[in-house]
Amino acid sequence: MLPVDSRQLENLKGELLKLKKKEIMAQRSLDRRAEETEGQRNSRLSAMKETADFQLWQKVARTEETEEQNNSLLTVMAQRDQKRRAEETEKQRNRGLSDMAQRGQERKAEETEEQRNSRLSDMAQRSQERRAEENRRAKEWPIGQARRVT
Repeated sequence: MLPVDSRQLENLKGELLKLKKKEIMAQRSLDRRAEETEGQRNSRLSAMKETADFQLWQKVARTEETEEQNNSLLTVMAQRDQKRRAEETEKQRNRGLSDMAQRGQERKAEETEEQRNSRLSDMAQRSQERRAEENRRAKEWPIGQARRVT
């Protein structure tokens, strides 16, 4: 036989005691049922059915309530998500514009006066070319006719 310490022995005794109590309770229940009359049995079963029906009704009510709450919660969550996305998009847009402006300022700060004059001269030349093209197109179209701008 294997050696058993006192703690293991106490645990086994406790488990055995619990099993005996369960067995006694089960036997008492069987004895009561054996002694009950048909009327008592029907009454007990009817009470059990009413309890089960009531519990089922409560469960259905809770389920319906839960579905309504879930739908409401989902609606609120969707609205918050849309709002967050709109704010996030606006924040991203603002961040992008801010970055662009900062890069433009940095480029302007870095460019020499000669580069600046060259850039402004190019802009003026493109503007003159664009105006000349618009004037040329305006002369080609007869007066009073609609023209398509490209």
